[in-house]
Amino acid sequence: MRILTVEDERSLLQAISAVLTDEGYQVDCADRGDEGLLLAERGIYDLLVLDIMMPGLDGLSLVRKLRAKGVMTPVLFLTAKDSVEARVEGLDAGADDYLVKPFAVEELLARTRAILRRNGKIGMEGELSYGPISVKTNEHDGYVDAHPLKLTTKEYDLLTYFLHNKEQILTRDQIFDRVWGIDSDANYGIVDLYVHYLRKKLADHGYDNFIRTVRNVGYILKGQ
Repeated sequence: MRILTVEDERSLLQAISAVLTDEGYQVDCADRGDEGLLLAERGIYDLLVLDIMMPGLDGLSLVRKLRAKGVMTPVLFLTAKDSVEARVEGLDAGADDYLVKPFAVEELLARTRAILRRNGKIGMEGELSYGPISVKTNEHDGYVDAHPLKLTTKEYDLLTYFLHNKEQILTRDQIFDRVWGIDSDANYGIVDLYVHYLRKKLADHGYDNFIRTVRNVGYILKGQ
């Protein structure tokens, strides 16, 4: 799971990042709304954790711009405003939930899990599936029916991303940014290499054709 946190208070930003990282999430950070918008537009995140009052672009405007562009990544707003009007405004802007500062770490994590469950990002038992193909997050491995694929870390991350976005075309840029990270020193050719590795492991069970190449664009996980 990859989460983008946008918060202009540096100490809080670092604290949220540390807490989410400790829970096993991959976390990217920004301390300005305009920077957060550029990152969020990539469509590589499972959740956006956003402050509302930020320099450059406020959180409400950020979400409205994303929704207008068709980016429907779930959003958890963080704010010091606790009025009913403020909560309604945030939800109407396109947020999925609203957490008032100061908040307990346990509540942040619980709301994060709840949003991810509601949006189909994680199952109650930590399993994602599409047809006979699945991943179990607690085991960090993939399966075809009951047969383990014995995936490496990057193969697991790649299959998980495909399952999160089944039947959706993913560009090589999106896959690279999501699986290897925006700041990775690797080149985009590594995407094709790891798709090849993953297909080989699926081929042992007759399902390599579930990962289809979209010429000059990227890949899609789609059954027959």
